[in-house]
Amino acid sequence: MKKAYLFDFDGTLVDSMPTFVSAMLRILDENHIPYDNGIIKIITPLGLNGTAEYYINQLGVKMSKEQLVSVMKEYMLDAYFHTIPAKKNVPEVLKALKAQGASLNVLTASPHSITDPCLRNNGVFDWFEQVWTVEDYGMGKSNPLLFERVVEDIGLPAEEILYFDDNPVAVVNATAAGMQVCGVYDDSSKDYIMQIKSASIFSF
Repeated sequence: MKKAYLFDFDGTLVDSMPTFVSAMLRILDENHIPYDNGIIKIITPLGLNGTAEYYINQLGVKMSKEQLVSVMKEYMLDAYFHTIPAKKNVPEVLKALKAQGASLNVLTASPHSITDPCLRNNGVFDWFEQVWTVEDYGMGKSNPLLFERVVEDIGLPAEEILYFDDNPVAVVNATAAGMQVCGVYDDSSKDYIMQIKSASIFSF
């Protein structure tokens, strides 16, 4: 058994990607910004601040970063607080790993303001030793350095950490940092299954 487990949040622990995707695309639609199917792969590892910057600098959304982040949170807040469920078997697996003495941790691109309440609403927040957001590190999952920093903070060799994520960019960067990686299936990333599998020791 690995000594430590590191979990992505959206699409891995909780079934939140439909809410995330709806909110992000709603903003583009309201601002009449065209986009293609690859947009979700690009923005998912960035976090809200990174996504806001991408929208402004790459897609030309005429809003400030602060305004965009505020709108993103507004569109997602109620669902994350009250209705987004844990993915199938997640509570049972986490409980079993915790009973075996494993170190459980979260690394997410979502802010604490929606991550922590959602984990609490699903009854699993207290099982994690650390819940980190990319904003704690000032960099997104698209930056390989993030995973090196998280390995340092967990305090174990990278090869003793098993990382779970449904995003291909994050999976590739975690593998490059020396972690063992398990690719997770989510409908939002179904077009990238082969890319995720090629960088993972196993997947489900």
